[in-house]
Amino acid sequence: MSIYSHYSYIITRMQDDKAGGVPIRTVKSFLSKIPSVVTGTDIVQWLMKNLSIEDPVEAIHMGSLIAAQGYIFPISDHVLTLKDDGTFYRFQAPYFWPSNCWEPENTDYAIYLCKRTMQNKARLELADYEAENLARLQRAFARKWEFIFMQAEAQVKIDRKKDKTERKILDSQERAFWDVHRPVPGCVNTTEMDIRKCRRMKNPQKVKKSVYGVTEDSQSQSPVHMPSQPIRKTTKEDFRKKFANSHQYVEYDPFITPAEPSNPWISDDATLWDIEMSKEPSQQRVKRWGFSIDEVLKDPVGRDLFLRFLESEFSSENLRFWLAVQDLKRQPLQDVATRVEEIWQEFLAPGAQSPINLDSHSYERTSQNVQDPGRYTFEDAQEHIYKLMKSDSYARFLRSNTYHDLLLAKKKVSFGKDMLASLSTY
Repeated sequence: MSIYSHYSYIITRMQDDKAGGVPIRTVKSFLSKIPSVVTGTDIVQWLMKNLSIEDPVEAIHMGSLIAAQGYIFPISDHVLTLKDDGTFYRFQAPYFWPSNCWEPENTDYAIYLCKRTMQNKARLELADYEAENLARLQRAFARKWEFIFMQAEAQVKIDRKKDKTERKILDSQERAFWDVHRPVPGCVNTTEMDIRKCRRMKNPQKVKKSVYGVTEDSQSQSPVHMPSQPIRKTTKEDFRKKFANSHQYVEYDPFITPAEPSNPWISDDATLWDIEMSKEPSQQRVKRWGFSIDEVLKDPVGRDLFLRFLESEFSSENLRFWLAVQDLKRQPLQDVATRVEEIWQEFLAPGAQSPINLDSHSYERTSQNVQDPGRYTFEDAQEHIYKLMKSDSYARFLRSNTYHDLLLAKKKVSFGKDMLASLSTY
């Protein structure tokens, strides 16, 4: 994770125009335009200038290490190396950075390949090895292929609503992500775990993250009846997984970074809590929404902003259903049955006003639970909708102007306050 943080820092500086970053431009070709690209020569020169590298060969090697992890990628081929010439490269979206994504599931790859077959574009046609992988995955996930197909179809519909230029960039970034995690035959897979480390571990497991919110059946990974097992000792790998992203919360930990204006736990000043509950969030609070969807959902202001964003995309029913189920868990027992029926009629019943998209398994389980209503009747459906929002809507929310404009506005406000504070000292 430390090497990833270094790569992330370099790429962030490389894209910063105000700090002398690499010039990102749109290039005109014969019949079209190529948006948001840089040349390999520009990247090499920037590395030599900003990292104090004297030998161009060393700069190319450094750039190739960054490209091998997918932070930058060529738009003309799938070989993730850096060339000191006019080859066009594009920066990867932060959502797909290795520092933010663990090893994806095969079901995610199946959704991606299936989606590519629906887009019917020459530049997105499957290569031979991808077509073979798709056929293999279709046989492996025959029982859930209908659900995978539905997920791919839903994403294609969303993509068609985007601007043509934005869609072109996002398609290339998504494809580059899979060039890292499912590379072209003959290329090195930089995400594989070292076999020597695996041998030293008694129970080697990789932390996996679902890109599209679909995971493999847990029944295939563990038996149905779990026998009692002895308590396993905590290993270094456990600590690594637990504290992998702890650096994000450093500025929010009052034991490490002093709270502003003061820590209410050690003083009589409760201003910090008032700021946290205010309807005008600070820059620090808005930035925290980018850590995970849970940070957005537990913040009232972030939740309202997320809801308005979904309303602009005509997909707010998922969040409204999730909130209704959360409210159901806090209802008095005598009101539960009535509230269950209201939620069912609004979101799940045939001809519902705001129908949500559930897989057949979750819908069947929920239909059975409604017959005996309780506070947790919609637990399976809520979990499914949560995964859909986490993998799809939340990612688009972080890339949207709605979130970036607010974050930029809060940065300007914070900068203005700092300037006034500095001037008042004179």
